[in-house]
Formats: sequence, structure tokens, C-alpha cells
Amino acid sequence: MSDSVNRRLELLQTEYIDIVQLHSCGIEILDQGDAIRALQDAKAAGKIGHVAYSRDNEAARWAVNSGLFDALQTSLNLTEQAARTSGLLAEAEAQGLGVLVKRPIGGATWAPAKQGIEPSRNYARARAMAKLGNLPEEPTDAVLLALGFTLAHPEVDVAIVGTKSPNHMRTNLDLAERDLPISAAAVTELQARWDRIGGGWRQLQ
Repeated sequence: MSDSVNRRLELLQTEYIDIVQLHSCGIEILDQGDAIRALQDAKAAGKIGHVAYSRDNEAARWAVNSGLFDALQTSLNLTEQAARTSGLLAEAEAQGLGVLVKRPIGGATWAPAKQGIEPSRNYARARAMAKLGNLPEEPTDAVLLALGFTLAHPEVDVAIVGTKSPNHMRTNLDLAERDLPISAAAVTELQARWDRIGGGWRQLQ
């Protein structure tokens, strides 16, 4: 891990990286502690600013409760709300961790799901939720709905929105600057629908 940090500093032609995330290793690796210690040593040496962990479910909770990390990257969107209902977001905030959300728009599944398209688990979940009817004050733009839902949770500090083109990025920035926040009623209804039918859905990896 130390060699990995040094290599990235060299590639980036810098002496300091703001945040380095330990991605997707399981609890057994976390328990060993070697990777975490290497990142903490790099932080102590002034090479990185913050040590973060990226994963969902039980491993994410281990990381939050360990006191060894500065930030957590986990999933939260309208079809993946386990981080909310399990208390993971609240625990991260209570521990003073920054929360970075991956997959905040959930593959932009809402509009296609309402049209009956179900090519993935995300779409199938969105379809099940959409069948319950229109949302109160529902935005016409499905990406705005999804992004607005994620960012409505006060524990969330950063939403990592993937994009395939600069045009998509500009559109997402425009939505964020012009149209957020979305209606609290729409957010509350999406939470209620998850609580009603999604309680047994496991967080997608």
C-alpha cells in the first residue's frame, strides 16, 4: 500500500493527495490492519490528507465504527436505501466521517422503469416502486429526481456522479445549480415506498 501511494504521487506529479480510499476489501482484510496502517502512515508523513473506505453493508459499518477512517464512500439512491434504513449514514455522521455517495442516480432507472423496462436489478426495483403511482411534486427529469433524492439526506457530503460525456456533466451541473432541492414530499414518498416494499432488498455491490 505504501508503494501504491508513492506511485500515485509520482504519476500525479505531486507531493500530496487530499484523500485516498481503500476500495472494496472485506472485513477479513480490514481486521488484518496492514492496509489501513500503511495509509495512516502516509497520512502521518504528510503524503495524504484523509483516509477513506469504500464499500457497503457490514464492511462499511465495520469501517465506520473502527475509528480508523476519515470518510466513507457508500451507495445511496432511490433504489438502494439500505444505508439510510440500517442507520449507517447516521452512524457515519455521529462518528464525524465525511460521506461520499457512489451511484447517486442509480443508473437513471426511474423513467425507463415507469415505461416497463427491466434489464437489471436497479430497474426492477425502480419498477416496483413506480408501480405505486406518481410521486407528489415529481420532477419531470428522472436524473433530477434521483440526484435530488440522494442529496436530500443531510449526512451526504459528496455525490459521485459518473458521466460518459462532457455534455452529460454540464447537464448534471445545470440541474444541481438550477433545480435543487426537489420537493420534500417526493423524497418522503420514495423513502416510504422503500420502507414498504424494499426492506428485504440487499444493497447492491
